[in-house]
Amino acid sequence: MLAIFIPCAAQASESSYRFDKRLTGYTYPFPVQEFELRSQGQTLTMTYMYLAPKKDMPVITLMHGKNFNGAYFEPLAKTLHKSGYGVLMPDQIGFGKSSKPVDYQYSFAALASHTRELMSSLNIEKSIVLGHSMGGMLASRFALLYPDVTTKLILVNPIGLENYLQYVQYKDVNFFYQNELNKTPEGIISYQRKNYYDGEWNDRYEALTVPLQGWVRGDDWKVLAKVSALTYDMIFTQPVIEEFDDFTMPVTLILGTRDTTGPGRNWKRAGVDYTLGEYDKLGGRVKARNSRIDVKTLPGLGHLPFIEDYSQFEPVLLDVVGNASQ
Repeated sequence: MLAIFIPCAAQASESSYRFDKRLTGYTYPFPVQEFELRSQGQTLTMTYMYLAPKKDMPVITLMHGKNFNGAYFEPLAKTLHKSGYGVLMPDQIGFGKSSKPVDYQYSFAALASHTRELMSSLNIEKSIVLGHSMGGMLASRFALLYPDVTTKLILVNPIGLENYLQYVQYKDVNFFYQNELNKTPEGIISYQRKNYYDGEWNDRYEALTVPLQGWVRGDDWKVLAKVSALTYDMIFTQPVIEEFDDFTMPVTLILGTRDTTGPGRNWKRAGVDYTLGEYDKLGGRVKARNSRIDVKTLPGLGHLPFIEDYSQFEPVLLDVVGNASQ
């Protein structure tokens, strides 16, 4: 199988790539390492990329979203490492190149615990923690569980700024499983084009769909669909927003305010007229809940501001982490 590099638009236009559940043949931007751990009676492999810090600079741990893996953090990692920071980019269990157990209770607490174990193995005792999308929920749980490790929490267009089951119907895991089985490469592109990029599309955006498209075409898709369904469940049943008052470290929200990501909006509870995913309003609502949280907005950008317009995102990122290192 040919290796696929994210930055190469020509490769992203291919229609024949197929991947197994560990993304064999899909090349990441930095060397991939493996960390073996025991969890729920199973031996699992957590893959990660790690760029060591210069001198005494902090390490920044990046937590990916549900439809992604650590590789899409390449531009952030290059910027941060050039500035001297260490950068840790794990693929969480169930995602990317890491193990994908089916008989497993996925939880943000478990994933946070795995990440803490990985950090300990690398002698990382303190870290700035940054999470995007679903990774924002995980980063929040990590900070709540390990406040002595987390020197600053940075959330980039996180989901979980709303307690979804207050507004939407509960759905069984099999509901999500059946939805995943019906996915197609064309449907993946259509969803991201509409929901992430406001109808725009280019080779860079399509390159980020390569792993998902290759999985749908691959022989392991039924297994991957089940794992995806199990991780959807934790998004709805393991809220973090109710604990935002409990953060003890500095917290910054970086929000592309065009974002409208609202899990469950298609199955809202009867009588609910609340609009999910209004990121132009969510920053203010979070700040009203905890006035110590800093909110930085990126008008005109959506769910992936660091992919959509990195030139606008980069100075905000460096300002936030720079303040954290002082």
